[in-house]
This record gives sequence, structure tokens and C-alpha cells, in this order.
Amino acid sequence: MMTGKTIDLYGIPTCDACKKAIRALEAAGHAVAFRDIRATPLSESELAEMVAEFGDALVNRKSTTWRGLSDYLRLSEPETQIAAQPTLMKRPVIRHEGRWYLGWNERVQAALLD
Repeated sequence: MMTGKTIDLYGIPTCDACKKAIRALEAAGHAVAFRDIRATPLSESELAEMVAEFGDALVNRKSTTWRGLSDYLRLSEPETQIAAQPTLMKRPVIRHEGRWYLGWNERVQAALLD
């Protein structure tokens, strides 16, 4: 079942959730365009669009990267935090047919694998 439209997945290659999402989406017949956000950082407009969609939820405050942030960065806007430290972005971020999805939970899987 090929959808004909590519699913864009933003993350990092070492992220287990990203790997699981790519495997499951490809197994379901989807073409996945993976974007390594460290190798190819998000543009200001891409980041602004994601923050508009997810707000503060886009920042992973449970990560070791978050714990190592300066007070200045912790108090800054999500765009500034992720621009400074791309791995702070909660992953994966998925875009398919104009809709955004955050993470690889049951809700996201139900929406993209059915």
C-alpha cells in the first residue's frame, strides 16, 4: 500500500524512536524522507512552523542535553533552544499530507499505519 506521498521524518540517526518509526512506516509501504537535524539543521521558518504546531512540547525537557543547558537557554524560547541544541527537539517529528505528528506513540502510529 504505497500512499504516493512521501512522509517527512525529522530526527537524528541514533534515535531509537526514529529508527522504529522509519522501520514501521516503510513496512507499511510508505516512502520515508529522513532528515538528520544535526547534519541539516532546521531553517528558521521550519522551526517556527513546528513550534507553532507543538509549542513547548517540541522541547524534550527530560534529556541530558536539557539538563546541561545554561539558565539563559532554559529560559529562552523553544526556537532559540532547538536552534542552539538541535537534539533538544522531541523526536521524531513527522509531516504527512500537511499534518504534523510528534513522537512515535500509539496515537501517531494509528494515524499513520492504518
